[in-house]
Amino acid sequence: MRDPLLTMALNNAWANATLHGAISGLSEKVFAARRPGFFPSLKDTLNHIHEVDLFYMDALEEGGKGRTVYDREEIRDVALLTRSQADIDLRLVNFCRGLKPDVLDAPRVTERPEGMMSETVGALLLHLFQHQIHHRGQAHTQVLDAGIAPPQLDDFHLEYGRVPSAQAYFW
Repeated sequence: MRDPLLTMALNNAWANATLHGAISGLSEKVFAARRPGFFPSLKDTLNHIHEVDLFYMDALEEGGKGRTVYDREEIRDVALLTRSQADIDLRLVNFCRGLKPDVLDAPRVTERPEGMMSETVGALLLHLFQHQIHHRGQAHTQVLDAGIAPPQLDDFHLEYGRVPSAQAYFW
């Protein structure tokens, strides 16, 4: 594997696109309906994933927005959230594509409620991928609760069983 972090960013983009594809066309009412999970709806879970991505990408890119990325209206429309998630996923892929080994230990500042914290680029990336996987798993259960067959999200890395849609994400 030439670049595990880039591969994880590509997997992340594919898994988000696949999950969002499964719920395309949901009405705002069904999207916002109460579901089991840490966040009470698909809308809340997927908005949380999106806004945390915005927060960490701002830190990784040293954008300076900090916690102000959370000062936004929640996206209620599935199609709009899908496009917004695809945009932030592409930023993550491009960041990882341009990543040089010496940058992995470089510090990045994250603004926390308690103040500014310094973390390394590598640690932020690993946390971001773990966060995504954690909450996509919850959304997966919420998709099933909505009466939709949840898509297969773990057939990306291995040749054996790789779903055809994942092929497009390999270089």
